[in-house]
Amino acid sequence: MADKVYKCLNPVGIQNPVDIAPLAPRLDTINGKEIWLSICGEPDITIALEKRLKGDYPDVNWRIKKTYMTNAIPISEEEMKTADGVIQGIAW
Repeated sequence: MADKVYKCLNPVGIQNPVDIAPLAPRLDTINGKEIWLSICGEPDITIALEKRLKGDYPDVNWRIKKTYMTNAIPISEEEMKTADGVIQGIAW
C-alpha cells in the first residue's frame, strides 16, 4: 500500500504575475476636467447613467466610449493618457 504514488492538480491553479501600480491621486475637483465614461453593458443602463452624470456635473468635459456586450471597445492607452479621470465598469 505504501508503494503507490498519487498525483493530483492544485485546485487553485497557476497564478500569473501581475504588475502592481499605486493608486492615482484623487482630483480636488472634476469641474473643467476631461472624464472618460466606458461602461460595457446594456444600453438602457448606460444611457441613463450618462444622462444623469451630464445633468449633475455640467462643467465636466465628458467623453463617452460606446461599448456594449457584443462589441466591447476598451479605452486606448492614448485616451487614458489624455484623460483626467476614467469611469470604467461592466453592467449586465
